[in-house]
Amino acid sequence: MKNFKSLLLVGCGALALSSCGPSDIASPGNGGNVTITNTTTTPPVVTPTPTSTLVTPATGCPTIADGSLTDEGTITGPTGTWRACSLPARINKSITLPKVAGLLYRLNGRVDVGTDRGFTKITTGSLAETATSTATLTIEPGVIVYANTGISWLAVNRGNKINAVGTATQPIIFTSRDNILGLNTETSQGQWGGVVLMGRARVTDCTTGSVAAGTCERQTEGSADPALYGGADNADSSGTMSYVQIRYSGYVLGADKELQSLTPSGIGSGTTLNNIMSYNSSDDGVEFFGGVANMKNFVSVGADDDSLDVDMGTTGNFQNLLLIQRSAKGDALMEIDSNGNEADTPRTTLKISNLTGLQPEVSTDNEANDQAAMLVRGNSDVTLANSVISTPKNECLRMNGSGTTPATFAARSVVMQCNATKFLGTGSYNAAAVSTAFGSGANNNNDSFVTTLTNLFINGANELAVASFNPTTLASFFTAVTSIGAVKNTDDKWYAGWTCNSSTADFGTGNSGACTSIPTK
Repeated sequence: MKNFKSLLLVGCGALALSSCGPSDIASPGNGGNVTITNTTTTPPVVTPTPTSTLVTPATGCPTIADGSLTDEGTITGPTGTWRACSLPARINKSITLPKVAGLLYRLNGRVDVGTDRGFTKITTGSLAETATSTATLTIEPGVIVYANTGISWLAVNRGNKINAVGTATQPIIFTSRDNILGLNTETSQGQWGGVVLMGRARVTDCTTGSVAAGTCERQTEGSADPALYGGADNADSSGTMSYVQIRYSGYVLGADKELQSLTPSGIGSGTTLNNIMSYNSSDDGVEFFGGVANMKNFVSVGADDDSLDVDMGTTGNFQNLLLIQRSAKGDALMEIDSNGNEADTPRTTLKISNLTGLQPEVSTDNEANDQAAMLVRGNSDVTLANSVISTPKNECLRMNGSGTTPATFAARSVVMQCNATKFLGTGSYNAAAVSTAFGSGANNNNDSFVTTLTNLFINGANELAVASFNPTTLASFFTAVTSIGAVKNTDDKWYAGWTCNSSTADFGTGNSGACTSIPTK
């Protein structure tokens, strides 16, 4: 369990300039008299310098399909005053949260999208799933949803969907109350639960049923009430999330059980995930629990555990991942496993192309747990292509061999900057075997690479000189590329606009602003 602290910044000088009152004068002058001389000369036309405008609250909450938004009054922070409209504890009908100037949507605890429809979709009879009997939560571009309490989280139940589709200039933001109030600093974390998608695809490590009988289900970590996922439909859809930020998540729901920014659990290939940012999660940036997952354009900044965690029999295809680990904190860039159930099927099978992973400092958490920037263990098989791993003070890859068929790792056009040890092996693997699995010198792999990244994560001359691998040979999901790493050059702007900036990573102007603040438009 982690301890969290919030720092209260006192005084107008610590807040954004727009929050200063009318008595705050930036340049008061020398205190002398001012002489005004009248003339007949026509004065020049002067265009005033634009100033920030504080938000004013919307007059009320919008009407939704089930009419159950609650007007909670207003909430005030450095950006102004907003109308706060609470979602119901359970959304029973499909609703849309429109973008309304001066309005925020609030989670007062666990908010369920629909009711769990069970292991198998019912297509006939009175319990048949239809557009009217299930719920879809649609969120318009630019909407901000904040958690009013630490135990708040959004649970999208089996048979129901989320349709959170922002744009590059109007991302959807899930965040905490302290973020709205302007209390957060660059190290704030763990202030609410996160977003959990529960689907009907296959999972392992059952909490009910069994893999052998084809009845395996699991319970969401830390949930006090049932929040089940798993089934037999690998094509299941939990909806779409695109151009979304999830900030300051990871509140401890139960003993040693934290949620992540995003927790896709047993989702199927019908689910769409792209252009998603995790910021300052106190657990993982994203953790996949089983299912069939496809994701493009994922940014994780400041995770306090792993930036990417994949387990429980997940079949995953991911492209364009930018993982920036919390400095001197957190655990691994990636932890891939099946938690010891080596006999369960499916095996966790992960294919990644175009990842840039940054872990600049030694972390005591990593040394005590995963021990390397990447951990591959248990019942898992990983293929990593076209990627840059920069962890100059840490080991790069650890593999733990266990079970009849231990974990496997294959690299294609992967370069790594590691400490002198580079590789670790446990179980049936030793360091030499892990080094052999990586295969430096073959397939354009290099474990003695010197990075030349610019602006923290953009390829430099050395990265651009590495021949790329065609990822479309791995799966049709992938797009062919001509470079390694997540960001080819300064013209490659897939991350621009919908991300937020921090002292850790600057994604440029024209985006949603500082992660410690919220957009006003």
